[in-house]
Amino acid sequence: VQLQAFGGGLVQAGDSLRLSCAASGRPFSSYHMGWFRQAPGKEREFVAAISWSGGITYYADSVKGRFTISRDNAKNTVYLQMSSLKPEDTAVYYCAAHVGALRSGTYYSNYGMDYWGKGTQVTVSS
Repeated sequence: VQLQAFGGGLVQAGDSLRLSCAASGRPFSSYHMGWFRQAPGKEREFVAAISWSGGITYYADSVKGRFTISRDNAKNTVYLQMSSLKPEDTAVYYCAAHVGALRSGTYYSNYGMDYWGKGTQVTVSS
């Protein structure tokens, strides 16, 4: 599967931004999807994940209540709606896909997913 994230940009603290990730290749509905981010000098961090049907979601504590992951299987696209953005949300955001059984957010935080796309930069100014 090929993944391409887009929608990043420069915003101010408190603003909202929506990231999108378009997938191609195998049937999109066969993948669980996720978002990760990596800030300069830091390790990759799990942000959110969503099951193939969209019925189950996981979030990192740092974004819970502010970010919402969703997907549109008809459009082969997964979204990350980010609200109340903070400077510490500044990072390159990556979408990823996982095949097989849905894992927990802790698992994805520790082991990542199977396929990765190119990231999109999100910069939040104070």
